[in-house]
Amino acid sequence: MFSRDTWKEIFEAIGKNKLRTFLTGFTVALGIFIFVTLFGMGNGLNNTFDLFFGEDAVNILKIEATQTSLPYAGYKAKRNIEFDNSDLAAIEKDFAPFLDYLTPKISRRNLITYKKNSDFYYTRGVAPGHLLAENSLMMKGRYVNTQDLKDKTKYAVIGRMVEIDLFEGEDAMGKIIDVDGSAFKVVGVFQDEGGDNEERFIYIPYTTRQFLEGNEDEFDDLVVAFRETLGHAGAVKFEKQLLSYLKQRKDISPKDNRAFNVLNFADELKKNQQFAGALQIIISAIAFAVIISGIIGISNIMLFVVKERTKEIGIRKALGATPKSITNTIMLESIFITAIFGFLGMLIGVVVLNAISGETLEEGYFITKPGINVGLAVFVTILLVVCGAVAAFVPARRASKIKPIVALRDE
Repeated sequence: MFSRDTWKEIFEAIGKNKLRTFLTGFTVALGIFIFVTLFGMGNGLNNTFDLFFGEDAVNILKIEATQTSLPYAGYKAKRNIEFDNSDLAAIEKDFAPFLDYLTPKISRRNLITYKKNSDFYYTRGVAPGHLLAENSLMMKGRYVNTQDLKDKTKYAVIGRMVEIDLFEGEDAMGKIIDVDGSAFKVVGVFQDEGGDNEERFIYIPYTTRQFLEGNEDEFDDLVVAFRETLGHAGAVKFEKQLLSYLKQRKDISPKDNRAFNVLNFADELKKNQQFAGALQIIISAIAFAVIISGIIGISNIMLFVVKERTKEIGIRKALGATPKSITNTIMLESIFITAIFGFLGMLIGVVVLNAISGETLEEGYFITKPGINVGLAVFVTILLVVCGAVAAFVPARRASKIKPIVALRDE
């Protein structure tokens, strides 16, 4: 089967039928190329979901107090709702078995100045737990701590990009920055997986922010971290119980669903994982449908090829070629063509995925680092080669059984 004469015959057949060889190979290469790119794009979508939810902890509720939409308990609708520090103490007491930590979040946009450099940044008044909620990592120094909250210290924890922008290579630790006229000492520098934008925030104790604004205990946003052991179902139940509790404390109608904006990361992660999984299944089904259509295409081409070579097969049999050698030669030719063009299509697909990967694809189509497992790509390519061999075997076997006199009469 692997004799020199056999390979010489194969290359002669390929040389005489360049168009047919190209069409067969093109069908194979196109099928593999489409599979690789489609499957890679599906993986890119999954990467986007993982990246989005990987930036923050997933066992948290983010609750924003807004306005009521219904009148209740003597209050009119469109009443502004605000949290206060007593709500923190009450939640910590009544939901202690379910909690990891709580942190308010007071966001303001401030002019930050260091020496001659200044720019506008968002400051966030937070508690120590916010470091865990954001999945941030301390590069230098420390984060806001409980003693800072008690003393209402003017300490600031700045992002990596803030240090780069304002300090221009100078170490920010221990330096004094001006926050809209108030002097803060830098006690820490953090980095964040969310990228440059997340690293342009400045964190200060929330009690300090309340003090600076002359408002001793009010805030708008609350971050609640629940125990991961609750699971998805427990997280959804906990959310309902906590919202019902807050509505009672704030005299809000139980039917009012607009007084709070709630983001349950565990619930959102579950829904998006299900969506991403379904989308990947659909994309995979389409990709495999392309492979199947490629196999059908190869089968049709090989049927035509063998039919076209019936007279040639008759001559070879008349000269003494055995049915097995005829079958093996045709199959080997099919395997050779499908293997060469199959791996070529795979390589082109991988190159295209690497070429289109970048910010444009991420921002415009939410596809992050599209790619495919090399093992899977090779497996599918080999599968198509095997199917090409099977597609060639059936008509080749049939042709090899034709009597030479019948084959020579074929038109």
